[in-house]
Amino acid sequence: MTAPVDALKRHAELAEFIEDANWRYHVLDSPTVSDAQYDAWMREIKAIEEAHPELRTPDSPTQKVGAPISSDFAAVQHLQRMESLDNAFSEADLAAWQARAERLAETDPGPYLCELKIDGLAIALIYEKGRLVRAATRGDGRTGEDVTSNVRTIRNVPHRLTGDVPDLIEVRGEVFLTVEGFERLNEQLLDAGRAAFANPRNSAAGSLRQKDPRITAQRALQVIVHGFGKWEGTHPPRAQSEVYQKLSEFGLPTSDRYKVVPTLTEVVEFVNYYADHRHDTSYEIDGVVVKLDRIDVQGVLGSTSKAPRWAIAYKYPPEEVTTKLRDILVGVGRTGRVTPFGVMDPVVVAGSTVERATLHNASEVTRKGVLIGDTIVLRKAGDVIPEIVKPVEELRDGSERPFVMPTHCPECGTELRPMKEGDVDIRCPNAKSCPAQLRERLYFAAGRGAFDIEALGYVAATALTAPLPPQEPAVRTEADLFDLDVEKLLPIRSVVMDRETGLAKLDPSGEPKVVTFFANMNGEPSVNAMKMLDELEKAKSQPLWRVLVALSIRHVGPTAAQALAAEFRSLDRIFTATEEELAAAEGVGSIIAGAIHDWYSEEWHRDIVEHWRRAGVRMEDDAPVDQGPKTLAGMTFVVTGTLSGFTRDEAGEAIAVRGGKVTSSVSKKTSFVIVGDNPGSKHDKAVQLGVSILDEPGFQTLLTEGPEAATAAALPPEPTLEAPAPDASPPSPESAAPPADA
Repeated sequence: MTAPVDALKRHAELAEFIEDANWRYHVLDSPTVSDAQYDAWMREIKAIEEAHPELRTPDSPTQKVGAPISSDFAAVQHLQRMESLDNAFSEADLAAWQARAERLAETDPGPYLCELKIDGLAIALIYEKGRLVRAATRGDGRTGEDVTSNVRTIRNVPHRLTGDVPDLIEVRGEVFLTVEGFERLNEQLLDAGRAAFANPRNSAAGSLRQKDPRITAQRALQVIVHGFGKWEGTHPPRAQSEVYQKLSEFGLPTSDRYKVVPTLTEVVEFVNYYADHRHDTSYEIDGVVVKLDRIDVQGVLGSTSKAPRWAIAYKYPPEEVTTKLRDILVGVGRTGRVTPFGVMDPVVVAGSTVERATLHNASEVTRKGVLIGDTIVLRKAGDVIPEIVKPVEELRDGSERPFVMPTHCPECGTELRPMKEGDVDIRCPNAKSCPAQLRERLYFAAGRGAFDIEALGYVAATALTAPLPPQEPAVRTEADLFDLDVEKLLPIRSVVMDRETGLAKLDPSGEPKVVTFFANMNGEPSVNAMKMLDELEKAKSQPLWRVLVALSIRHVGPTAAQALAAEFRSLDRIFTATEEELAAAEGVGSIIAGAIHDWYSEEWHRDIVEHWRRAGVRMEDDAPVDQGPKTLAGMTFVVTGTLSGFTRDEAGEAIAVRGGKVTSSVSKKTSFVIVGDNPGSKHDKAVQLGVSILDEPGFQTLLTEGPEAATAAALPPEPTLEAPAPDASPPSPESAAPPADA
């Protein structure tokens, strides 16, 4: 049964929202939506998939862990999959989880281990013969980033374990900054004229991913370990609590705040206690993790496609405080979108001081009924994004006034308007010359998801685009970016702008803060200036997809850019392709294709491309290295599920270099469907249409021996797996996979 069009459309929309949020949270370390909003999207997409199971494919965000890994560090395979956790938001959710565990275990699953859910970054540490040999981020659960050099700088991570250690152990834990360490780091960044981190979680992630381990070493990172993957050479303990005791004996940092309790009643008491004392710890927490303590019971329950059934995360609701809303101003983003935000009396919420919060658009201000001068309820939803919830109407005294959305851009004076019929947002149409849009686009182009020019932060972007008179801007459009040199940089003086507001920061006397960012006190090029020029030169060789992202084409983020680069391999071929050809690329579609055509139709946009080309910026990716026989020419393939020996991109590349084409949907014209673990509805569609199905060994046969041999190795057209006998006993603890990360 096919899902109705409105369900398909909403599912696709939610998947795009969630994928983008994952990228920004896990890779860019710059979340743009609250945890509460993210959780709401996940609940909604899960509900759609419950009603229409055919939409629950391996590509769905509900079946994935984390996000695509950054390309800044080498990719490494985890010895065992690092899983996420299902969430509970109420006592009823905990009771439902406990009931499922009891039903599956066919016995009382207790006791329960309760521990604090640290708001940090998941890490896997591998020790061989007691020696630390590798540290990796979680990444997508199977593949992470090798951050060994940086983790070695964390003081409480031992380089060697002590005692009767296993031959090999993979330890899972959390990297974090204490609240005090976070505040100290932000003070240092602000003193250096750099942007502060939004919260301790972001600062921990950003610190761990520094390309220079010496910088990581200067950050007061800590680790607490809370589980293990592989354990070889000695028998692992029989209980989670005994694991923690062993890990502590080995010299690893474990929590002193976990507790083993016999029943769910005590679990709820632990949860409620820390709901009232969540700031008693030196680090930020956003909930409590509850695990079954007995490892044999964990083995019986096993895992779903993304989460262990024997553990759950109870997430606390966002904290709320009240403060005074002094004004509502607007900011202009890189696409010209004008966004109102509230300016408030500073207030501490969820461990940090908040002075501003977005209101999204004029309709949102009206919907919430907020007036300038109101006492408002504020929360940091998910302890990340400040959010104005509502006004406290009973405290109004009559002096409050409504917000009026401006009719003209606050930075360039251009009349604001919706860009197309039905748009909720209004935008500044002066894309080329609006100082705010240029500043934001330049900052975005230098960001980690694009050219990754670390020395070109927000202060530098402001200085380059809006220097103090009589100096002319060194960058009038992005076309000028790669023409910068010392001579153009040295005279620049500029006002330091607040990225949240677009307003000037003030010095202690109340005057706008002015910096000579590119020259030192002797009038010579500063360290930052020389570093930026060096990084600009290196940025010219970035892969094609990063160049495409840096152009700030609406809707073209990293995922779409990578798909386009893989399909066309050349900026010229992308811009000369028809909309139909662009839309046919994996994961692109008509909206992105139309946006690309609209962008390139502007002469000044084409001028950017030509300037970058003359400067030596990479305009084309190399052809695949393997130029062997095109054994798969003219054939189409669908890859679904998780392969152990290939990532999805690697499988597609292996097909492409042999002349084949990978598509996203199964049809009668599909030559083969390659299936890994948890293949989902695409496998079922292949069975229904009679398309040949290859498992991973069959795929290897296809690559090495060709289509005829693969046809002989194809799986039977109908499923042949038998259901287990009704009296089949669960696997023994020895045969069960070791417990996954929680």
